[in-house]
Amino acid sequence: MSSFVTEVLAHSGRLEKEDLGTRIGRLTRRVEEIKGEVCSMINKKYNEFLPSMQSAQDLVTQVDELCDDIDLLKSRVESEVQQDLHVSIAEFTQLKQQLERDTVVLSMLKQLQEFSTAIEDYNCALSEKKYVAAAQHLKKAQNCLKSLKSRKGFELQIFKSLSVELTIQKQNILYHLGEEWQKLAAWKLPTSKGQLLLKYIIRPLVFYPSLHALIDTHPDTVVFRFESVATELEHSSPPEVFTKIRLVLEVLQKHLLDLPLGDDLEDEKLSKIVLAEIVGDMIWEDLSECLIKDCLVYSIPTNSSKLEQYEEVIQSTEEFENALKDMRFLKGDTTDLLKYARNINSHFANKKCQDVIVAARNLMTSEIHNTVKISPEAKIVLPELPAPDEDNGLKMQKASKSLHNEMMNLDTENKLGEHSFSLPTCRISESVEKLMELAYQTLLEATTSSDQCAVQLFYSVRNIFHLFHDVVPTYHKENLQKLPQLAAIHHNNCMYIAHHLLTLGHQFKLRLAPVLCDGTTTFVDLVPGFRRLGTECFLAQMRAQKGELLERLSSARNFSNMDDEDNYSAASRAVRQVLHQLKRLGVVWQDVLPVNIYCKAMGTLLNTAIAEIIGRITTLEDISTQDGDRLYSLCRTIVEEGPQVFTPLPDENENKKFQEEVPVYVPKWMPFKELMLLLQASLQEIGDRWADGKGPLATAFSSGEVKALIRALFQNTERRAAALAKIK
Repeated sequence: MSSFVTEVLAHSGRLEKEDLGTRIGRLTRRVEEIKGEVCSMINKKYNEFLPSMQSAQDLVTQVDELCDDIDLLKSRVESEVQQDLHVSIAEFTQLKQQLERDTVVLSMLKQLQEFSTAIEDYNCALSEKKYVAAAQHLKKAQNCLKSLKSRKGFELQIFKSLSVELTIQKQNILYHLGEEWQKLAAWKLPTSKGQLLLKYIIRPLVFYPSLHALIDTHPDTVVFRFESVATELEHSSPPEVFTKIRLVLEVLQKHLLDLPLGDDLEDEKLSKIVLAEIVGDMIWEDLSECLIKDCLVYSIPTNSSKLEQYEEVIQSTEEFENALKDMRFLKGDTTDLLKYARNINSHFANKKCQDVIVAARNLMTSEIHNTVKISPEAKIVLPELPAPDEDNGLKMQKASKSLHNEMMNLDTENKLGEHSFSLPTCRISESVEKLMELAYQTLLEATTSSDQCAVQLFYSVRNIFHLFHDVVPTYHKENLQKLPQLAAIHHNNCMYIAHHLLTLGHQFKLRLAPVLCDGTTTFVDLVPGFRRLGTECFLAQMRAQKGELLERLSSARNFSNMDDEDNYSAASRAVRQVLHQLKRLGVVWQDVLPVNIYCKAMGTLLNTAIAEIIGRITTLEDISTQDGDRLYSLCRTIVEEGPQVFTPLPDENENKKFQEEVPVYVPKWMPFKELMLLLQASLQEIGDRWADGKGPLATAFSSGEVKALIRALFQNTERRAAALAKIK
């Protein structure tokens, strides 16, 4: 090393220069020499002074001259010393900087020598198949190169060459390790790349409950085999899956992975790491995700009563993680599975809410026409609700006693009927009945759940109804527009839901979590929306039916010139089609709509047809006798068959009372009958039915309408003029 430094310094041209100590010594000697000269000069002057001293004035003059000479000599000496000192310091600084640069160069040369030695040792170890030692030497070479690159101000081309060489050697050792691994672990699988252990062993064992791993141990080999055992289970339980995975990992750890990364005693931390830890770091994230998504998720209870049984799953999860830690596949601070398992209340709430929404949506997208009949006596069957807490119980007891006392004081005539606030008899979709049962069951589940779960379940029930409001009208849009029966059923469904929403929150508010007992446990705010949803759908269907009725009547050729056979045939066909349409609607809505809604709907449609016919006839300017007879015949057909469209109930005998009440539901029914009579009446009969504006004819028509009919029916005679004069 000394020869190398000598060469470097000689090369720099600085070896022959004196060091600072030598220079200072020389300057010191020079100062002493000057001092000697000063003393000699003083002695000489003194010797010259003694013989020539003549007076005191001469002595003073000589002394002054001597002092001036001394000052001059002193200044010269100080100047020379200062100058030499600055030169020496500058030379010293320059030499120091040169020494530092040379030290860096020497250090880099030493690291390059270490890199070269590490690569040579690596090649020797690799040739002897000492792969751990080879990896250690390669790591040492990498550290040397990293240190060289970290030095600022040295951008040498050799660094790039060394990096390329290091990369080549890394790939070389990886290739050799791959070859050795192929000899140790043989996969009888299709050619593929990736995580074979996860893809072909662990994942199948998790996903397929019928699959079991068998281990065949031989003196030199260990063989993994799969065996399929028939089972009806769709998913394996977590304890079973954990047992399968532990078996596989224990065999791998025992025969392949329980090896330290190296035996280098200088790197104690590295020597304590085994291959199992490396494999665990590589697969743990995917393994834990697989176990959660394909195993633990399906073990979450669907009922809060089974939450206590889940402790077994939590315990088996903890044992599984501890086993992996003992085998060093898992580090001590990793507890992903256990955290998931212990957070069961949150997972249960999330899964329950998700299951509720999925079940609700399936019901909403099922067929509407599968119906069940409900009546005021019908109630959703539920288990007995748990009693509220003691304080609330006392309040309810007092309230019920007070209400009972008030009821006892009411007169019999002021009491409401038993079914005053009940939903009338009608048909609703079977799916909607199940939907309401789902809502009740979910709220009942919330009464026995934790506060967090109760809140989530409560708002899931609210989300059910929001979802219904959005999904059903969209999913069944085409059928609701085309099929009047489905429109009626949908109307009933909405009214049925709205009816239950009125009291749904009140029934549970004292039994839910305290956080929900602040007035938020209500569904009343949803009631107007559901009523509007059902009403708008049915009214849209009513408008469509009205349009069809008017379209059919438009083909009656305004009911004019009935003496023409074609005109009469067209009018008769239009009337028949109207009656047929109304009867068909009466059948599809029969036993579906509540009786009062049914009668109002049929009455409105029949009234639309009758009003259109009245309007067409009263605007005719000329009605011959034959025209009148045929118009009378058409009107009689409607009067005779019109009441038959009122068949809200399957029993014909029960429908008679509704058919007799046609004038109640059809406002134009009596005017229509008056028009029919007027078409066959004489002038005298018309005058009698007018009765000075007090008769039934005056109630049905205005004086102008009656006069127009008289002018159309009768010729211009004095009798007609007299009759017209009476119509005022």
